[in-house]
Amino acid sequence: MREITAKEVELLVNEGKELDIIDVREVDEVATGKIPNVVNIPLGLIEFRMHELDKSKEFIVVCRSGGRSGRATQFLESHGYKVINMQGGMLAWEGKTE
Repeated sequence: MREITAKEVELLVNEGKELDIIDVREVDEVATGKIPNVVNIPLGLIEFRMHELDKSKEFIVVCRSGGRSGRATQFLESHGYKVINMQGGMLAWEGKTE
């Protein structure tokens, strides 16, 4: 499983890079603050909504601490998606939130 740090993601966001980020936290968790422009697909719905994701893109997966996003990353990888787990999740995120 490929991983990236929250700091590395923050630097890419600050450089204006077009990132495809999936937040697998529950809707109420995301309501407390999320990385700008993320797509929220709660972990329990990944299997049912993965058809919405473009297999030609690379996705960064985030959750609260990195555990659920790790599971989502492994699941999506096993189905042929290009995904990277953000280590430490939102607990490690120091960038802007919305």
